[in-house]
Amino acid sequence: MNRFFYSKLALTNIKKNGKSYIPYIFACIGTIIMYYNIHFCALSKSLSNFTEARILRTLLIFGTAVTALFSIIFLFYTNSFLIKRRKKEFGLFNILGMEKRHIGKIIFLETVFIYLICITSGILFGILFSKLTLLILFKILSFKVSFGFEIPKEAVFYTFILFTGIFILNILNNLFQVYRSKPIELLKGGKIGEKEPKTKGIIAIIGAISLGIGYYIALTTKSPLKALNKFFLAVILVIIGTYCLFTAGSIALLKIMRKNKGYYYKPKHFISVSSMIYRMKQNAIGLANICILATTVIFLISTTVSLYVGMDEALKTRYPKEIAISANNISDEQAEQLTSVIKEELKKANITEKNVVHYRPMTFAVNQNEETFSSIVNKYVFDVDNFSTVTFITVDDYNKMENKSETLSKNEALLYIIHGNISGNTLNFNGHKFSIKKRISSMVTEGILSAIIYNSYYVVVDSMDTINEVYKSLEGKDKTMEQLSYLYSFDVDANEDTQIKFTSTLENALKKLNLDFSLEGRESSRQEFFNLYGILFFLGIFLGLVFIMATVLIIYYKQIAEGYDDKERFEILQKVGMSSGEVKKIINSQVLKVFFLPLIAAIIHIAFAFKIITKLLSVFNLTNIPLFAVCTAATILVFAFFYALVYGLTAKTYYKIVSK
Repeated sequence: MNRFFYSKLALTNIKKNGKSYIPYIFACIGTIIMYYNIHFCALSKSLSNFTEARILRTLLIFGTAVTALFSIIFLFYTNSFLIKRRKKEFGLFNILGMEKRHIGKIIFLETVFIYLICITSGILFGILFSKLTLLILFKILSFKVSFGFEIPKEAVFYTFILFTGIFILNILNNLFQVYRSKPIELLKGGKIGEKEPKTKGIIAIIGAISLGIGYYIALTTKSPLKALNKFFLAVILVIIGTYCLFTAGSIALLKIMRKNKGYYYKPKHFISVSSMIYRMKQNAIGLANICILATTVIFLISTTVSLYVGMDEALKTRYPKEIAISANNISDEQAEQLTSVIKEELKKANITEKNVVHYRPMTFAVNQNEETFSSIVNKYVFDVDNFSTVTFITVDDYNKMENKSETLSKNEALLYIIHGNISGNTLNFNGHKFSIKKRISSMVTEGILSAIIYNSYYVVVDSMDTINEVYKSLEGKDKTMEQLSYLYSFDVDANEDTQIKFTSTLENALKKLNLDFSLEGRESSRQEFFNLYGILFFLGIFLGLVFIMATVLIIYYKQIAEGYDDKERFEILQKVGMSSGEVKKIINSQVLKVFFLPLIAAIIHIAFAFKIITKLLSVFNLTNIPLFAVCTAATILVFAFFYALVYGLTAKTYYKIVSK
């Protein structure tokens, strides 16, 4: 036998099965390009020019890890479509006299040829587009790009190792599938799974309960801290519920449709419903995968776009004043020294302060049970879900900072809620009670409080003596209250460069006092702030594109596989008198039912998750819920548009297959 016989046969097989292999090859090349490019960005020397390069590299390396994990799962999953489609062909080779070791050799050579095409093209195109990817990243970060071109050896090496490993894994799986199967099983490989599945009530119930609990967590979580703790639990429950309901619930729904005689006994419904019931077991996993991917795409893009669009607003939320100085446990004398230095440096720089906020707060870390607050016994071990901070200030400080004229009696208080919930009209601090005279809708506080993930409140009381009484109620009557904290914040009449320079000068002057203080400048922090949001936006769009590519390919292969499975059925229908037009209507009915179900389920998932996502976004200082709602709606509409385009393409491909 010619020594090139198997090589020629492998190449012929790839060409003959181009409808299946070409999209797979393009997907492999695309995945390699994406992985190399994000790894390239993480290793790029140009990133060292950023002051917070370490944080940016860490986030990009995280994106690299996500892309690598996804590549393994995605390419292994899509390879399973190919091997299933080829089983009948391999079975025929086996029956005609070709041994399994010869079939294995063909499979090995096919995979090697595809691997060489993909790894060579992927790395070369990855290198070609790497500078463009870096340009896009730096454009998002508003950073000048240096001239030059680099090819990090580590990026090439890890890309080569990762995808070589994936192809080796696929080869072993394909060989295992062939060697463990009998010739008759290979011939019927494409038909496996067509036995009508039974209605699995227990799985459907588990799915409904999992989905219900996941939705309940998403709807009832109120604080960002709890959202952070429970979000991933809710995600896992929703994923479990999705798979269970698509697997068992869809079959039950189809059987209910079949029992409805008025609906079922129509040609287009009869064929599509009965066909889907027979293959729903294998369909359900694919549909659930598409649903999860679609949900991930919508979540990633909507959140990162809203963060990027709302950066300026988030910056002002995080830094309500252009310059802020804070300190803990400061005596009155030290507070006067701080204020004196601030005034002196303003005068030296010839800068006028405005919108000044100056007060002396006292903050308590406490356990909260509705409107009751108690001291934390062990400062290192406490109930995370009930942890809160309560900051007390006097009504005199409040009136000065907010230009108000409020008056309070000894047992009255004003309440401002940053995060959390107090439904009653009283506050109880270990027996020391206040009636809430008024709830404050807005208040200038320390900017860092906007990003905290636990419940936090501001309580305005009549005097410092009352604050001292609260301290003794919480900490013990024999305890002496610590010194108060200090906050002095203001805006200035100065441009960005002047503000940055003044912030640095002021910080150096305050350091000479040898006090434990913190100084924040909005303009000094702007670039660092925008870099974080920019890199999140880049990762969101980048990973979103990766997941979209996977969604399209899974849909394509699912439709191709179903087309070949249905080909014989529709040939029979046409032989018994059904026209091609009627066949096309049946195809549209079937594809529509199956195709848009994952998208609808994904939108429902996002709708229920909306509230808990807004809590997570508040950690990033995004409190503009309408902005996030608009970004989410826009993402859904754009994704649905492209989803419909994919529907049009796959429906045509499906029809061509079954009507040949």
